[in-house]
Amino acid sequence: MATENYLLSILQLEEQGLRVTLTQLAEQLRRLPVGEGLGTSLSSVAGMVRRMAREGLIEIAPNKDVVLTPRGRKSAEDMVRRHRLAERMVVDLLGLELYKAHVEAHRLEHAISPELEEKIAARLGNPTTCPFGHPIPGSGYVPSKHNVRLDRAKEGQELVIDRVPEDDQSLLRYFVTSGLIPGQHVVVKEAAISRGVITLLCNDREVVFSYGVAARIWGRPPSESDRAIALSLVGLSALVTLRPSAFHKPPAVRATAPSGPQTSQ
Repeated sequence: MATENYLLSILQLEEQGLRVTLTQLAEQLRRLPVGEGLGTSLSSVAGMVRRMAREGLIEIAPNKDVVLTPRGRKSAEDMVRRHRLAERMVVDLLGLELYKAHVEAHRLEHAISPELEEKIAARLGNPTTCPFGHPIPGSGYVPSKHNVRLDRAKEGQELVIDRVPEDDQSLLRYFVTSGLIPGQHVVVKEAAISRGVITLLCNDREVVFSYGVAARIWGRPPSESDRAIALSLVGLSALVTLRPSAFHKPPAVRATAPSGPQTSQ
């Protein structure tokens, strides 16, 4: 189980475009659920990395980066595929709250057999991403060439959220409550590099987080269909606000003669 979690963490760092150093790997491992019971000190991580190198799963590059071997990459992709299918299953089929999916998937991923994996994928309609927007290996996912990390976004830039970090429950709860999930249209209201925070407009409310978090969120330029959907939602919201009678029949009011002078409240 420890080896699988290391492979998962290494591949996640690669997806973020980060170097897989011992320090980065230790930090990524700390994001795993507490129940995984992994040691995350640099000495513990270094020992596990040496063991995985002996097993032919990784190599240590001249600059000390950890690099997956072809065998290690296959194992890592299999692990990530099971994990992200499990996230899809608990959310799409079982109705689990989105912010809980990552932790539950960790409990399930080690027990999913290849046969069950195929059944789950088929039942889900062979999805290409997990609920957080991360690609499912082996699904034929094709990333947008125009994806951008939010820490590189400019003020006033319109984006559609493509993926969000999945491994922090409190952060995810904030994102879900704010509507900051894959597919959501946002506008960068403020990119305050000097203060280290970025502010988005999302569903007519401000969502604020650090540049460290922004570096783990990806967006893409909105397509024409994205803009049409966003405009239709704005129009619907305005119609509900200004013309509630178009959607709700007002209660009948019985006209009665005033029985006396009105009392000021």
